[in-house]
Amino acid sequence: MGTLAVSSMQKVQFRPRRFLRGGHVQTVASFLLPRRFSLARPEERMIEVESGIPVLCHCHWQEERRTALTVIVVHGLEGSSESQYMLGIAEKGLTAGMNVVRMNQRTCGGTDGLAPTFYHSGRSPDIAVVATNLIEQDGISRFALCGYSMGGNLVLKTAGEWGSVGPPEFVAVAAVCPAMDLAASADALHTPANRLYEQYFLWQLKARMRKKAECFPGRYDLSRLQSLQSLRDFDDKVTAFYSGFEGASDYYARSAAANVVDRIAVPAYILYAANDPFIRVLPETRRKIAGNANITFVETDDGGHCSFIAERDGYDGHFAERAVVEFFRSL
Repeated sequence: MGTLAVSSMQKVQFRPRRFLRGGHVQTVASFLLPRRFSLARPEERMIEVESGIPVLCHCHWQEERRTALTVIVVHGLEGSSESQYMLGIAEKGLTAGMNVVRMNQRTCGGTDGLAPTFYHSGRSPDIAVVATNLIEQDGISRFALCGYSMGGNLVLKTAGEWGSVGPPEFVAVAAVCPAMDLAASADALHTPANRLYEQYFLWQLKARMRKKAECFPGRYDLSRLQSLQSLRDFDDKVTAFYSGFEGASDYYARSAAANVVDRIAVPAYILYAANDPFIRVLPETRRKIAGNANITFVETDDGGHCSFIAERDGYDGHFAERAVVEFFRSL
């Protein structure tokens, strides 16, 4: 894999769209503002990441798929391949001449009944399997990883675990507001100012748990959903319990990309907003990033969580999507 020496820390002047200033305003606006996309129907592909456990990928191909850069995009907590930022990256990447594969994490994108196990922040091997499948089945010559929030943690974790011995086709990784420090971010989500977000995630996760119980009778104990007050509670009583961890603290400690971000050996781009309501990047993680010359860490004053809605200045104003695609194109 190639390496590129870059500035580890950068300040970029992101200008939020008029009337959309502030972390909470940006974050909520990204959910509420309608968007339209011009995308041809993708190839739907089921890729088995473990025996009997497939994930659904939506593949957008250039005419010469083997030579074009392939971007594998991974969504965040309770997102899917249909999340707006996933479609936005696909649209911009295709326009830039790239293949784009929108990867659903296991059980996401309407596939609850296909896998008896949950997705979680430590399942980086699933991404590695998808990449291997594309190399073997499609003959892609170069690929990059991109992730948002939880997906950002996953792609950085994958890159760090590969280090200097990953697939030779792996050329870059990008993450937007990645949850690299899982415990700190989960605890930040439980602060009074962020309770709306936490309750939304809990509602979604509880609904998924009930759906899984319907699909796989006898496998899940719904009484574990009682008295859950926080995301940490859910991860302690559900995610960790059903995924082989000793509890939420063990799950967060073992699944955080912060453990391996210093080992990333390809050009990496991390975009983070200083006013992200609940994603936290701890000082030790910042030191690891600063010590890795392969990583460009861009921190903006505004932008919220995975939002970065700017003025429409010759494009649609979705700054993060454009920044990621431009980073890949610069390689």
